[in-house]
Amino acid sequence: MAIKPDDVKESDESLMVRVREGDHKAFASLVNRHSRMFYAAAFRMCGHQQEAEDIVQEAFIKLWKNPHSWDPENGAKFSTWFYRVVTNQALDHLRKRKPQAEVPETLSDGAPDALDQLEAGSMQADLERAIQSLPERQKAALNLCFYEGLSNKDAADILGVGVKALESLLMRAKTALRDEMARMGYEVKDKRYG
Repeated sequence: MAIKPDDVKESDESLMVRVREGDHKAFASLVNRHSRMFYAAAFRMCGHQQEAEDIVQEAFIKLWKNPHSWDPENGAKFSTWFYRVVTNQALDHLRKRKPQAEVPETLSDGAPDALDQLEAGSMQADLERAIQSLPERQKAALNLCFYEGLSNKDAADILGVGVKALESLLMRAKTALRDEMARMGYEVKDKRYG
């Protein structure tokens, strides 16, 4: 569905006012405008393409079924509020997920340089595995602050915690990542000791 020039000019908040009135076009505009951004956030939390797509779809369905759960009178920006909806949806998925072995979503085609690519991406893959192993709330805090670039206040609002609690989550996440990467054999500089 193409976005009309008028929809681009219209703020998320005014689109949400229209969604609250049952306007399908306003809803479609919000979906078109934000799907990629929220998919990326969900993917970083769960690490699986299909699950991330499901999370975002379910979040948008919740928005359509209950648009009055967004309360503009509290000064909530749509994007901050919807980050919270997506984050909560992702946390629900992670809680329900059964432990399973990690299987790559794509397999090598056996090209001669596949081993070189594997070695080059090894540290990144190890870091991503370490992030995926973090407790859910630490992973969410890391995702919102470092990948999504939100302020600590916005991230804290999304997670429903105070700024100090968010900073504590981030500190514990960084410490756990540093320890895990060191355990995997990577040289990790610890800023605590110079």
